Amino acid sequence: MFVFARIGGEWRVAMVQQPRLGKRMIPGGHVEDDETAAEAGERETEEETGLRGVKLLEPARPDLPSGYPHPRMPQPWWVSELRVPADNHLGEPHVHVDHVFVALADPDEPAGDGVHETVWMSLEELLEHPDVFEDTKLLAKELFPRIGEIAPVESI
Repeated sequence: MFVFARIGGEWRVAMVQQPRLGKRMIPGGHVEDDETAAEAGERETEEETGLRGVKLLEPARPDLPSGYPHPRMPQPWWVSELRVPADNHLGEPHVHVDHVFVALADPDEPAGDGVHETVWMSLEELLEHPDVFEDTKLLAKELFPRIGEIAPVESI
């Protein structure tokens, strides 16, 4: 989950140090049996960073027809599949499906009370960091220029 906060007048994103992979990553993890992908993203963000109550930002999408009887679920910005080797969740190579959400955090809520070391990075810091995955850098380059437009005014 890309978690943004406006800190010192500049947009920054929360990045965790993932010890198993030795990389800086956006917070995230696996969906449990009793939760949605969005709920998993919020839970994993809190567990990994200590940030509570992040506010999901949803991409543009069409309205449901009037009278549609089911609740609308929060939508990820991107969904992608990648083949991964065996890990601590599955003992064989498998397809990992990423649901990439975008959220805002309260800039006064300190990150770093979670299980992973967490830092707030600017776009420049993220792009220059040697231990950030290239796919994360590509998505960050799409989001950073737009976050001021898509974040609700009251959150700034």
